[in-house]
Amino acid sequence: MIDWFNQIQWEHLYDPELAWNSLPFLLEGLKITIIIALFSMFFALILGILIGIARMSKFWFLRVPARIYISFMRGTPLLVFIFILYYGLPVLGIQFNSAIVAGIVGISLNFAAYNAEVVRSAIMSVPRGQWEAAASLQMGYVQTLRKIIIPQATRIALPPTFNIFMDVVKGTSLASVITVHELLYTSRLVAGRTFDSMTMYITAALIYWVVCIVIGHFQERLEKRYNRYLSKR
Repeated sequence: MIDWFNQIQWEHLYDPELAWNSLPFLLEGLKITIIIALFSMFFALILGILIGIARMSKFWFLRVPARIYISFMRGTPLLVFIFILYYGLPVLGIQFNSAIVAGIVGISLNFAAYNAEVVRSAIMSVPRGQWEAAASLQMGYVQTLRKIIIPQATRIALPPTFNIFMDVVKGTSLASVITVHELLYTSRLVAGRTFDSMTMYITAALIYWVVCIVIGHFQERLEKRYNRYLSKR
């Protein structure tokens, strides 16, 4: 074991100079990663809220399709879905203008299912008495959701929503398989040119890590803001 450890050529594990020189090129890929992640999370949130509410609807024609959608998206790999959108739909005459658009659509539709479950669980976590109090004030269903339930559910949904956002950021790496020049794709280009895959992939992993740390920081700040009133009780 010790001999094997001593035989490792540690100087070939990571080349700081190569990583530093390649950083500007990687940051160009990071811009695309962030753009895809922000747009995907925005649309995934909008769709997730609508699907989550439909999932709880008393009308079967809303509830059943929502359950099927959530089951399908959670039960199939995101990579397969991106392949279907980018390589499969053109067979039917449907083609996206760019690979980035296909990536955003695929990631948005997939993670909307996870956001829908977060929305559903957060709304169900609000005490039933809040609904009854709103009914006693003769507030309608939509008005109750908008003014009473959703503000309380938002605080509950924050941690899992930010966790999903981190998954979205990491999930953008799958867009590299359809030639989107995001962070992982640019890392692969440099690795192919320099024949130093370890350095480039480790650097890419560190960049993803830093981005997720920043997201976690914003999550903590928002949680403190929403939980401020709880500490006054």
